[in-house]
Amino acid sequence: MTVDGKLLEILCCPVSKTPLKFLSEKKLDTLNKAISQGEALYIGGEKVGEPIEEALITTDGKVIYAVDDGIPVLLEEEGIGTTQFQDF
Repeated sequence: MTVDGKLLEILCCPVSKTPLKFLSEKKLDTLNKAISQGEALYIGGEKVGEPIEEALITTDGKVIYAVDDGIPVLLEEEGIGTTQFQDF
């Protein structure tokens, strides 16, 4: 299940209030590779344990939020900062 387009129009990062967009398949693959290698961390410092099927990213490209069963998980501590990945 994917996030409804009308809902996406009003969603934003809970911290910076930056609008969100869908994370591309290429970047999602890069993220899941890092997760499988134990190299992806939430902003709160914990390792991301499970692969992500769908995600949103801030339009400035700084923070990723997982989408679980069509529901965006917009919790500050569960954001995934992109600066930890090369060429992201």
